[in-house]
Amino acid sequence: MSRMPALFIGHGSPMNTLELNGFTRAWRALGATLPRPRAILAVSAHWYIGATAVTAMAKPRTIHDFYGFPKPLFDFEYPAPGSPEIAQEIVDAVKPGWVGADHGEWGLDHGTWSVLAHLFPRADVPVIQLSINASKPFDYHFDLGTRLSALRDRGILVLSSGNVVHNLRLIDWKRPTEGADWAHRFDEAAVAQMHDEPAAIAKLGEHPDFARAVPTPEHFIPLLYTAGLAAVEGRCQSLLRSYSLGSLSMTCYNVGADLDLPGETEGVADLPGDVPPDQTNT
Repeated sequence: MSRMPALFIGHGSPMNTLELNGFTRAWRALGATLPRPRAILAVSAHWYIGATAVTAMAKPRTIHDFYGFPKPLFDFEYPAPGSPEIAQEIVDAVKPGWVGADHGEWGLDHGTWSVLAHLFPRADVPVIQLSINASKPFDYHFDLGTRLSALRDRGILVLSSGNVVHNLRLIDWKRPTEGADWAHRFDEAAVAQMHDEPAAIAKLGEHPDFARAVPTPEHFIPLLYTAGLAAVEGRCQSLLRSYSLGSLSMTCYNVGADLDLPGETEGVADLPGDVPPDQTNT
């Protein structure tokens, strides 16, 4: 089995699940280029807890971890199977680091299924989620990402889902497909770091726009896993560079063979799935 790619997807609003827009069309195009994996390991911004764990149930539930959205989004199901056996492979792969097995508490949250609904719409590939340990520093997550690299040679696609720039308090409804100057600066610094020296990704914490771009860390940390994988691979490709609502970066990354997809805003210029005005938890 060929080595699987590793991806970081800027997931944006949960409404992207249901909408056909520039972002989701690009994700569908990306999915059409991907080899079929044996399984998917997802690192989602939305499983942010005080421990490192993997879902280890055979049938993970679809978690609707948001509020204020239309009923069709709450009705959406992504019935992908899980795999206790592959979950154990992941636990073993990161030793001597410790990863717990979650047999029933979590499942698949919208950071995972809003993206997989377009990458793998048939929901027929086993999906395992890895939690983000909120008590650990950036270096821990980067190192854990490097330990996941061997899984790619076992047919496991590693998917990180978050947003490099994610500040819901500074959303600008008049800029549905644009980013503020500070958002551009930080996103461009992240692209440069991922291209040139992903092993030093923690340097972004010193960037003058870091506090505005990353007011809370959970949407940024998934990038650290991709950076760890890129450091092992020795290369990284940025994809679909674009922005939403002034304060969200939708930029994506690929680790592995280069993909022939739009590298900037081409193909993503139409309106994204907007966050409803009363929604503050995407």
